[in-house]
Amino acid sequence: MVVPASMIVDDTASPPPRKRLRQEESTKPAAKTSREPRLFVPFRALGLITNHIPFVLQTRSHKGATDGPRIHLLTCLGKSWALWEGGKMGLLFVGPDAPEYISCMAMDGDAVWVASGPYAIKYIRGKEVSRVTNPLGTHLSFITVFGSQLLALTENGDRMLIWSTSDEELESMVSFDPTFSATFILHPATYLNKVVVASSQGGMQLWNTRTNTCIHQFSAARLLSSPDLVASGSTDRGNAITALVQSPAIDVVGIGYTSGEISVYDIRADERLMRMYMEGGGVKALGFRTDGHPVLASASSAGHIALWDLNEGGRLLHMVRGAHDAAITALEWVPGQPVLITSSEDNSVKQWLFDSPTSPPRLLKYRSGHQTPPHLIRYYADDGKQLLTASRDRSLRCTSVVRDSRSFELSQGSLLKKATSLSIPLASLKFPPITSLSYSSTRSKDWDDIITAHADETFARTWTMQGKRLGKYSLGFVDDPKAKGKERGVVGAAKAVCVTACGNFGLAGSSTGQIQMWNLQSGIKRKSYALGPCPAEVAARFYSGAAKSSERTVTGLATDSLNRSVIASTLDGTVNFFDFQTTQLEYTLVLPSTAVSILLQRDSGLLAVICDDMTVRIIDIETRRIVRELSGFHGRILDIASPLSLLTSRRTFSPDSRWLVASSLDAVIRTFDVPTGRLIDAFRTASVATSISFSPTNDFLATAHVDSVGVFLWANRAQYAEVSFQSISDNEIFDVALPSVQGVAEDEALEALTALKMADAPQDVFSTPPQLDGELITLTLLPRARWQTLLNLEVIQQRNKPKEPPKAPEHAPFFLPTLPGVEARFAAPTDAAKAQEQEKKKEKKSTRRIDQLMASGNESVFYQKLAAEDTHGDYETFFSYAKHLSPAALDLELRTLPSSSSIHPLAALALLLHALAQRLRAHRDFEAVQAMQAVVLRAHGDVLIATAAEAEAGAGAGVGQMEADAETAPERAVLDKLRELEEVQRVESKRVLELIASSLGTLGFVRDTL
Repeated sequence: MVVPASMIVDDTASPPPRKRLRQEESTKPAAKTSREPRLFVPFRALGLITNHIPFVLQTRSHKGATDGPRIHLLTCLGKSWALWEGGKMGLLFVGPDAPEYISCMAMDGDAVWVASGPYAIKYIRGKEVSRVTNPLGTHLSFITVFGSQLLALTENGDRMLIWSTSDEELESMVSFDPTFSATFILHPATYLNKVVVASSQGGMQLWNTRTNTCIHQFSAARLLSSPDLVASGSTDRGNAITALVQSPAIDVVGIGYTSGEISVYDIRADERLMRMYMEGGGVKALGFRTDGHPVLASASSAGHIALWDLNEGGRLLHMVRGAHDAAITALEWVPGQPVLITSSEDNSVKQWLFDSPTSPPRLLKYRSGHQTPPHLIRYYADDGKQLLTASRDRSLRCTSVVRDSRSFELSQGSLLKKATSLSIPLASLKFPPITSLSYSSTRSKDWDDIITAHADETFARTWTMQGKRLGKYSLGFVDDPKAKGKERGVVGAAKAVCVTACGNFGLAGSSTGQIQMWNLQSGIKRKSYALGPCPAEVAARFYSGAAKSSERTVTGLATDSLNRSVIASTLDGTVNFFDFQTTQLEYTLVLPSTAVSILLQRDSGLLAVICDDMTVRIIDIETRRIVRELSGFHGRILDIASPLSLLTSRRTFSPDSRWLVASSLDAVIRTFDVPTGRLIDAFRTASVATSISFSPTNDFLATAHVDSVGVFLWANRAQYAEVSFQSISDNEIFDVALPSVQGVAEDEALEALTALKMADAPQDVFSTPPQLDGELITLTLLPRARWQTLLNLEVIQQRNKPKEPPKAPEHAPFFLPTLPGVEARFAAPTDAAKAQEQEKKKEKKSTRRIDQLMASGNESVFYQKLAAEDTHGDYETFFSYAKHLSPAALDLELRTLPSSSSIHPLAALALLLHALAQRLRAHRDFEAVQAMQAVVLRAHGDVLIATAAEAEAGAGAGVGQMEADAETAPERAVLDKLRELEEVQRVESKRVLELIASSLGTLGFVRDTL
């Protein structure tokens, strides 16, 4: 049935939808106020390649190109998408986040279409340009571009929507029968305005998209040989169509079913041409080879690839078992090339090359990430450009922070060849998951530099980062020769590892209390450290009776930077300190709770211990005492982190050991200030962070989460903005979204942080106020040499004066005058020419600054700031400006003050004397006032003495001398200011001497007492 677009209404009586794709717990945006992050800003995500959504292949040929067509791959990353260049598998760009998880993708030239919830969104060069919306409000499960139309299927498969790509208007809506649930749409080659729609019931229908009519129906009974067939390894009926692809032959398509059955079908004649059956799960994808060889490739849900020879009636050519570690989601042949591209749910895209028509494929290139969420991440080396990540998929990867193409998986050997020969999955040959990891890049170019402990293995393994592979040695525990009786032969699983700072030795601890050390260059065991019996107070808490050393499990190992001590924590709540050389147990610190793991910051000597009572305890390894206890967690602590973590544990300090970042089961990442023990930052993420690591360069915090295969980076806001490190409470913890792959929202957040408002600037509680107390004398805090230079500037200038003035070189004319004659002789300058040159030098304008100031009538900035101050104030602005001047500049300003003002010269001097007196009354800048006062009296002493004498003579002349009084007003003002300054100077000097005497007395008393 066809419904016109103008008559579409919401159908509430539709049948219940099929199972939806995995979504978040709530897709509705919560009405929360957006809050700015305090310390860590979301930056971007790493290690995401693809997911369960099939990729889209696009090839482009350019005129005159000699290197073949360009290949572009479009992969889905959850809510965003990535465009890859197929030649070198380089990332071109990443699209922004869609409103909901993407369910299907399509490409139309430069445009990218994605289905996200009820929307079909169009992007061009990574930017959204338009979107269309399902009027029914249901989710879209499939989209495809068909000429000038966009076709889409609803999630429950009961309707097909048709939009126009030119004006993006909904043209019509096609409703299917209740017994037909559409899953795929395919346009058969050369079929005008016609598409084939596949269903989950096993049938197909041929529709005309212009007339919206069903032309033909292909029943499941004719398509399937046995509708009740069940796929191997599954209990589901196999009548659902899971793959539909066009073959190079007209009218012929390939159909794949969940049962593993493959049909090559002629839709024009409505008959099946051949039938194949694939073992190892249902068919997930099909692809016909397009370079002239009749080969069909099929992919299964178990990760296998099968190749079928169509000339031989569908004979199996090759079976590539374990091509991927999970179900293969898409399979495409590069047009005209013997290259097959596959993608899988294991977060990888691979290209396979066929050297000959009958030879099996070989892996050409690939791009991959972790298949399962990583549970252990650590920054490698000191540059902060690489991350070591371990996951439950039994792999150890190096993830590049700078460029995705530099990421790689450390090789475990030729496992693929062995798995192919034994016909077993590749994952079954990999090592068990890593439980502990340690490294030291000091000797990484010489020998193995990484040690790992694996689940339920009684030995540790070495790795080399330089060779990107497994190392030479397996460091296994051996029996203790001193052990007796039943304790002999007891070898436990490796639980903790540590590489020394020098990179020469590796240590490992076991579940039976064994601690041994090996030389990493030779792999030879060097030392053993014995834990000994459990302390009595610990045995009473954890054991029944006396605890044997073989019952004590080592949970953490660490060594100091100078190889003096070995520190081991145990599950029964003790921290043991051994001598590195003699292996003797020096001290045992008993903790109130079980020690889960430890981390040592080698530069500061602080040891962080995660305890089972949801507390992080910090121990000083020099005094061997607990110095801080960090609590406030509402769930078990999973990991702690900090930069310059050259050791190996699940926590981190900052480079200056001031911060400690911790993650816990309550999905909150907390940052503590170690010196004060306060919580200074905390934010909640959507999922629990299982592991965290701080960059050695202090710029990024890396986190791994329980529901994502990627690694997320958070920028340290304290690197580029002013951050308040004040205590926060649980009420101030708010939710923060995880970083996206593209980082559009993160860029906006970073831009918002560039221009901080005045209100955002926090109050520094540690800053010194301008004056501690009004009764005290405050100095300028400037260097003493600054004021000594000002006082002795004339002596310094005389000492540095050159012995003779520099002589300018004689200027020779462009054409040298010559005398007539056979020999070339130059004419000597005459006395008249020399006299003329001297006159020009005299007339030349002086360039000395003092001469220019004397000649110009403009007021200087020094005088302007002096005159602008309040005469009853403390002249703060004026003295701040004076303190910023150099000694030579300040001396010049003081000497030229009478001539650089527009008022009477004596009035300017009187104003300066008043400013000095006011500053003394304010008890501020005492040494600066003394230095400036000395310069003024030295430079203008004669003028001040003469002025004072004239003022006193005018005051004793009589009352009738009114005109004379007016003329001597500036002199009387200077005399008054001199007397004022003299009185204030006497009082303040006496105060300074009293304060100094009191301080010396107090200091002497304290010295004698101690």
